[in-house]
Amino acid sequence: MANLTASGFLLVGFSADRKLQILHALLFLVTYLLALTGNLLIITITTLDRRLHSPMYYFLKHLSLLDLCFISVTVPQSIANSLMNNGYISLGQCILQVFFFIALASSEVAILTVMSYDRYVAICQPLQYETIMDPCACRHAVIAVWVAGGLSGLMHTAVNFSIPLCGERVIHQFFCDVPQMLKLACSYEFINEIAVAAFTTSTAFMCLTSIVLSYIRIFSAVLRIPSAEGRTKVFSTCLPHLFVVTFFLSAAGFEFLRPPSDSQSAMDLMFSIFYTVIPPTLNPVIYSLRNEAMKAALRKILSKEEFTQRKMHLKAIFKL
Repeated sequence: MANLTASGFLLVGFSADRKLQILHALLFLVTYLLALTGNLLIITITTLDRRLHSPMYYFLKHLSLLDLCFISVTVPQSIANSLMNNGYISLGQCILQVFFFIALASSEVAILTVMSYDRYVAICQPLQYETIMDPCACRHAVIAVWVAGGLSGLMHTAVNFSIPLCGERVIHQFFCDVPQMLKLACSYEFINEIAVAAFTTSTAFMCLTSIVLSYIRIFSAVLRIPSAEGRTKVFSTCLPHLFVVTFFLSAAGFEFLRPPSDSQSAMDLMFSIFYTVIPPTLNPVIYSLRNEAMKAALRKILSKEEFTQRKMHLKAIFKL
């Protein structure tokens, strides 16, 4: 193990039993394929159907793209490690994994905040919606989301990998998890990482506060709607988003803010799955299950007439 971890780390995943490793790899593979299919469907539908070219679905498309990238950072590597019965990950791979994991997680929090503001403007200020959420403002918001995530990932990666490590380079997780890596740091050598983590946590708390305030105003406006059908329509677009935000932030917050322990428990692995694997898999289902526009667009794309029209359109393009 000393030779293996001289230039990298050893990821200790779910079990050392070979049968359980194969089971873990199969379960993760099925979950990954489901997440891949669901998020690609949302990206395809919101791109091809012109009726879904609105700010809400524009942000949903970028959330699906983030989810697709987010789950691809950790799960394929974990599947490969389990199948090969080898938890080794090189230093370069670990650096890239930490960077993209933090960057995409931060971007996801930011895009969820933007989506909540979009719902607030649509419901509470409908007459000004097209002016406030014009295409230019939406593009700038998405650019800001990706840039903010990249900067957050860059800060964490630069600080985290400048800390001297003491002892064996064994990470009790199925990916290069920052809280687990801090346990390997020499005493009192990770003060810079704590400062960066405090800044990131403060930013996430401001995003959460913004989301909560947006939904307080949304629900107060919805309760004043006299029509039960109108209230149902609003809740069908807001409740899925609120569920996604609550699930993702509560699981991630529990993992990152709780006091560190010297021993790894099943609870640590369970909560890491809750914010790394489950949200990207469930988001497509949550956002499309009660959304009639999404289901109608999916039926239209899968219909024979639509398929024939797109086939003829592609043939005409290739002839040109």
